[in-house]
Amino acid sequence: MKKILLTFLFLGLSAWMAQVHAEVTLKSTDDVQGSWKLDHTKKSITSKEDIPREDTWVFKDKTVTILHIPRDGTYYDQIPVGFEVEDNKLKVSLLGRSDKFDVFTLVEKTDASMILKGKYGDMYYFNKK
Repeated sequence: MKKILLTFLFLGLSAWMAQVHAEVTLKSTDDVQGSWKLDHTKKSITSKEDIPREDTWVFKDKTVTILHIPRDGTYYDQIPVGFEVEDNKLKVSLLGRSDKFDVFTLVEKTDASMILKGKYGDMYYFNKK
């Protein structure tokens, strides 16, 4: 019984430490300002399949514009939508629904790259443009 309890305690602590280590603090909108090329996405952090992407996210002031989105053999640009940082999360307004948001957690950021995690676990890998 004691071994089982210790095993569960160790597994719980390991999972908690992995989550704490994985997320980076997002302090303000200034942390994501600039033009970011979305290189690829993954369904989860453990997924082996990369989904190539071609769009660019431009964070300027308190709006984000997604450019060069492929659709039906052509490309289009989304009109700017608002974004904010709240409780260390990046909240991007949904187009046409200003009261609804896509919520992202900053996983990793350097001067040249950024990884965001969506609210359903999908991963977004960006390179600074």
